[in-house]
Amino acid sequence: MIGDLVIAGCSRRKTPDIGLLPALERYTGGIAPQLHARFADHPHARSRIRFLSAAFGLVRADDLIASYDQRLDSDRVEGLRLIVNGQLQRDFAAHGVPQRVLLVLEPDYLVLLADLLALPERPVLHWIPDPRGWPQAAAVLDEWRWP
Repeated sequence: MIGDLVIAGCSRRKTPDIGLLPALERYTGGIAPQLHARFADHPHARSRIRFLSAAFGLVRADDLIASYDQRLDSDRVEGLRLIVNGQLQRDFAAHGVPQRVLLVLEPDYLVLLADLLALPERPVLHWIPDPRGWPQAAAVLDEWRWP
């Protein structure tokens, strides 16, 4: 098990640029602006940030994505859960299972990460259900001594 991981929910608010942007710059709602402000100059921390997107599943902070409009609905949940589980398995196989995971996302998105609970070396999960819960998220990141 290695380090920590932050998974934030995507947001409806996005930079309207028609090109590709890193996810950390594309999303402008939820805690994305605060994550960007705090970690813009910290490549290692950025490498440990993911967004949970209704369109793409898990995206890294520096993954280039286009603007999109996709809501998480009941028809999409099960298929996307399988995609997210596969993404997590590949990520953990390549980089190791994190010791702790901070989740800042709405309850509907938590279902997509249910397979985290089945891992034998399950990380400690800290869940903040308010997607705008930056004060609580910042307190956790300070406790973890993130930059």
